[in-house]
Amino acid sequence: MSRLASEVAISPEALASGLEAMNYLADDGLATAIFLAIRLGKPLLLEGAPGVGKTEAAKAIAKLLSRDLVRLQCYEGIDAAHALYEWNYQRQLLAIRQAGEREVDIYDDRFLIARPLLQVLQEPESRMLLVDEIDRSDHEFEALLLEFLSDFQITIPERGTLVATGQPLVVLTSNRTRELAEALRRRCVYHWISYPDAEREAAIIMLRAGDVAEATARAVAKAVGEIRQKPLAKPPGIAEAVEWANAATVLEKGGSPWPEAFRRALGVLIKDEEDISFLNPELDRILGRAMA
Repeated sequence: MSRLASEVAISPEALASGLEAMNYLADDGLATAIFLAIRLGKPLLLEGAPGVGKTEAAKAIAKLLSRDLVRLQCYEGIDAAHALYEWNYQRQLLAIRQAGEREVDIYDDRFLIARPLLQVLQEPESRMLLVDEIDRSDHEFEALLLEFLSDFQITIPERGTLVATGQPLVVLTSNRTRELAEALRRRCVYHWISYPDAEREAAIIMLRAGDVAEATARAVAKAVGEIRQKPLAKPPGIAEAVEWANAATVLEKGGSPWPEAFRRALGVLIKDEEDISFLNPELDRILGRAMA
């Protein structure tokens, strides 16, 4: 654990500064959760609505620690073969044919296909595991993951048990489409990420956008905050807010006035036809309040 601790800042505040240098603004609660997960050697579970920056946080952590991010995207039906390892059966058969009467070890490393969990287990000091949208998987896969997180080892029947030589760094994200098992929650340092307030979102836009003016960033942050209060099928995330600010700036430089630039770029912010139809009658009023 000492080597891992030496890689990070000595306080949550210093860690937040490091993440800001990676173009990610973390508030005190998130910075503290990340700091404690790293220092205590526990997985970090980030929950929140889609688009609040959970995956981006994991990317920023990996970048800050100079680690290769190994991403396991969860989905319904994901199983051990996609998460742990597989044998390359075609290469095994080819090796057997080419060997003739000679013996060949078909369970040699060259026939083993390492999936994300095994990849991180093999090089825990230089890689970081992101288990993205764990809530999309089923309970059976969640139990498999819990076993991995408890001992950081994988048993391959043909090879035996492989144990991590160091403490892997793991981040899990969830959109909370279903409740996760209490055993998994207890294993992790937990943090809920909410949508940022207008001031923080404007700062995020200024940090991550190109040449967006401060007034534009503030207007976008206020407008998006109000739009998220509407009963939309797909509320816009932070990334969409940044893209909207960029798109409106591009259109403004091309000659479109500001209100019209925002309206013309609405498809960058809202990605659902019914949501766009719902917002269109109110958009001018929302923009007027945001730009006042």
